[in-house]
Parts: sequence; structure tokens; C-alpha cells
Amino acid sequence: MPLPHTLKITEIFSSFQGEGLRQGEPTLFIRLTGCNLKCDFCDTKYAWKGGENLSIDEIIKKIKKEQKEFPASWVCITGGEPLIQDLKALTEELKKMGMNIQIETNATQYQDLNVDWYTVSPKPPDYFFQPEYTKLAKEVKLVVTQELSMEIIQRLRNEFSEKIPLILQPESNEKWSIDKGMMLLKESLKKGLRTIKISVQLHNIYDIK
Repeated sequence: MPLPHTLKITEIFSSFQGEGLRQGEPTLFIRLTGCNLKCDFCDTKYAWKGGENLSIDEIIKKIKKEQKEFPASWVCITGGEPLIQDLKALTEELKKMGMNIQIETNATQYQDLNVDWYTVSPKPPDYFFQPEYTKLAKEVKLVVTQELSMEIIQRLRNEFSEKIPLILQPESNEKWSIDKGMMLLKESLKKGLRTIKISVQLHNIYDIK
């Protein structure tokens, strides 16, 4: 008898979406273990290793338990980088529950999935992303790192439709990063770039998970 399909999970919890256009919305989170990039500015390095192998049924049971206490209609699959694991069976079961699904990804990987919302966050040094996301992304989130430049913002603004916002996300709400983000936003305006926004990490301000 074949073993059930499992995913390596770091944590499953309920909270509010702290970033991006869905900021403030009640959300159930499934944080998968492992990442193919391991950026030095990552704020979830604890998800790079470890984790627990859970079957799809076990994950769904945990989600249903969370939902009883926190009846959110959205679930966010995040990491690490969630798309280095096969998410098809998980997303299918979540859809059977009637959930709206968000995936947060660095966009270096692509799977054909039934997902409502892709948050695409290309990373340095090359900010590579799979071409499918030019049509699938609901938002492009750029962490305001030391490496982020006006040239990168211009390139990505050209590669994604103006209907898809580019969100400048200060690194862990650090002041130097907020200041740089404001400077880049002003430069974007002067260059005529559209739908560029600046944001914060709401969960860090509220001191919640």
C-alpha cells in the first residue's frame, strides 16, 4: 500500500495578513518548511529547516480545528518557499472546504494550481521569476533591501501590467529601509511609473504572529 502524500510543515496558525493588499484580513496560515534561496534578510529563517511531515488529511484536520476558533475564509500558504513542495493535493482539498487560497512565493518555481491570489516576491540578486506570474500575480512585493534599486523597480514595472501593484515592503520595518522605500517611491513618481505603493509589516507593529 503506497504511503500517503506528505508535506513538510513548520507551523499552522491563525492570524491577520500582515503584508500586501490583503493586509489586515483574517487568515489561516500554513507555513511550509524549506527554501531554495535563503536570503540573508529573511524574517522566517526558522522555516528553512526542521518541520514535521504531515499528510494532507492531517493538515486539513488542523486547518478545520483552527477554523472552528477563527472562522476565516482565507488560507495563506507560505514558507520558506512553499512551491518547492507539491501543493496540488493540498490546494484541491482546501478548495473542497470552500477556502480562498493565497500563495506567497519568490516566483522561482511554478505549479499549475487552483489558487485565488499569488503574492509574487522576486528576490535579489537577479529578481528572477517564472513567466506565468506576469498573468497570475495579484501583487508584486519587493522587500526594500540594500540591493533594491530604481533600475530593478523599472524593470519589474515594465514586465508586469500596471494593473498589478508593485509594493515596496520595508525590511522588518527598519527605519533605514522605510527611508529608502520612500525615496524609491518618489523616484518612481518622477519617472512616471504607475501603481507603485509602499507598505509596512502590520504584524510587527501589532506584535502578533
